[in-house]
Amino acid sequence: MEESIGFKTRLFSMILRILTLLMIAGALYISTDGIFIVLLLFILVVPFEKLFPRHKGQKIRRPHLDTDIGYALASPLLGLLTGFVAILVGILSLAWIPGLLVRPYVEQIPAEYMPLIGILLFDALVYWTHRFYHEIPVLWRFHAIHHSTEHLDWASGFRGHPLDGTILAPAFVFLVTAGFSFELTGALAAAQLILGLFLHANVRWRMKWLHRLIITPEFHHWHHTNERDAIWTNYSTFLPIWDQLFGTYFMPKDRRPQVYGVSEEIPVGILRQLRYPLASWKNPLWYVLHPFQSMKRTFKFAWKILKAMRKSMFRKRGSKPWDVYPNNPL
Repeated sequence: MEESIGFKTRLFSMILRILTLLMIAGALYISTDGIFIVLLLFILVVPFEKLFPRHKGQKIRRPHLDTDIGYALASPLLGLLTGFVAILVGILSLAWIPGLLVRPYVEQIPAEYMPLIGILLFDALVYWTHRFYHEIPVLWRFHAIHHSTEHLDWASGFRGHPLDGTILAPAFVFLVTAGFSFELTGALAAAQLILGLFLHANVRWRMKWLHRLIITPEFHHWHHTNERDAIWTNYSTFLPIWDQLFGTYFMPKDRRPQVYGVSEEIPVGILRQLRYPLASWKNPLWYVLHPFQSMKRTFKFAWKILKAMRKSMFRKRGSKPWDVYPNNPL
């Protein structure tokens, strides 16, 4: 019996590996940009990680490095899914409504001030979306994939569920409908993604004098740590002022982050991780065959999200998952 189970497990794992390789091959057929990005980041970041390591015992070939690089190589294919869902999320978020409402006022802003105002608005909106992805359990299941890596370095920023990429969608839709150019909004989104890759680096630079001005690797490493007092902190993507304003800023002077990852058990491997947030969802065919029940579940789901958003926005400063969700501490 044990041999049978062992054989089935090995066979299933082998099939998953083959499917993963086929997915990566398909992505590379679409575009080889993933290879270029991996090589570029390796060349730019790894020398500094070796010269100025934060965690000295951490090797370049650390556990699950292949998973993170696999995400990078598969990004052209996964990005198509992200783009489709991002459009859907941008519309359903209703961010275009306030965007249209403030458009007459945005049109009165002098052209030279538009980039500055755009950065501030984009950063503030992404702060809240990022916060919701941490503090709303159903959204956290997607974002937890990115946080599941237990080693932060040049490659860990690649790991992320494609549906997690929708974090930027509401901010993007708001700015565009408010009258900010596609070029400015797209540049802000691209800058956020690129900066995020560098902030995961395993470098020991602390940059104390920048802590309250712009985010640094130290700031983002505290965001990724699984140490209890640092959970639900440091959500900002460019400027830490939003964390300071809304009570989520965490930069202790007497220690540095050591333990990364998440409390729940995240499966190993890209395909398993892609399925993880969707494991409790019904088969897509069910939603087609039961349209009225599907609509009912959709409205119930949306109402649940709205209630959780309110809970996140008005929770007590400094509260943690076990305070807000005592029966389901994420």
